Amino acid sequence: MKIAVVGATGLVGGLMLKVLEERGFAQEEILVAASEKSIGKKIKFSNRELTVQSVEDVINQECDYAIFSAGGQTSKKYAPLFAQKGTIVIDNSSAWRMQEDIPLVVPEINASAIKNGDKIIANPNCSTIQMVLALSSLQKNYGIKRIVVSTYQSVTGTGVKAVKQLDCEKENKECERAYPYQIFENILPHGGDFLSNGYTTEEEKLINETRKIFSDSSIAITATVARVPVKGGHSEAVNVELRKPFDLNDVYKLLESTKGVVVLDKPSENLYPMPINAEGKDEVFVGRIRKDESIENGLNLWIVADNLRKGAATNAVQILEYLTSK
Repeated sequence: MKIAVVGATGLVGGLMLKVLEERGFAQEEILVAASEKSIGKKIKFSNRELTVQSVEDVINQECDYAIFSAGGQTSKKYAPLFAQKGTIVIDNSSAWRMQEDIPLVVPEINASAIKNGDKIIANPNCSTIQMVLALSSLQKNYGIKRIVVSTYQSVTGTGVKAVKQLDCEKENKECERAYPYQIFENILPHGGDFLSNGYTTEEEKLINETRKIFSDSSIAITATVARVPVKGGHSEAVNVELRKPFDLNDVYKLLESTKGVVVLDKPSENLYPMPINAEGKDEVFVGRIRKDESIENGLNLWIVADNLRKGAATNAVQILEYLTSK
């Protein structure tokens, strides 16, 4: 196979190469593309070095698959050109997610949404992926009426510039800002851009993508996104109102049997998910599982995952695995 990674010099792009190597694609022909300033750079992959090429040059080499993590504008411009060459594109930006004829896929939940002939497949937002994977068995068995989610998202979700800002501020140095305010020892109730209704684009993604992945536009969802001074993963406080009465023991069993989910929930031992434990792992961790005693059929969950791995790179490579297994 010939596989392209577009945006290979970024945080997620670099991790996509690592995950490709980890998950059995080390012997395939891998092409790496990035912006003009990175052309000619060398990237280590498995036991060899790859040379960064322009996206235009890679398009003309007629790859079987292209995994994108280069932002929405780049994807809008180049993904259709790859598709015209017969390449199947797996895109990590928000460019295609809500387009009706583009599948939005978390493989453990809805890989069957990918149809023969699909040339562009969308990878959901990182915070959406971890939430829907944790809730997928509950949706299937009980149905979900309403979700209230508050996120505590790491700076790596914003990118290299945000990580540098946090590091600079820790050392009391001046540096270019990714955020409008200090992030070190601070929390910003602000993810993405503000919309006319007062919500942000990150909050809107959680709402719209969850409904699309679950194929249920009737789910009432509200979200608040916050950025926290953490590097290693996103955390979410999720309150769910189910459509049917539930037994808490059954909820535990469903979560424990959900592929890709790990339950960490022993309050007496102070055992619960934290981003410091999720960093570098592909699983979604769930804890603080308890009934919401203020409403009928209410449930509270605390959900943590590495936003760069399962939230981005790993999910994209899992889509590739599904396609190649077919």
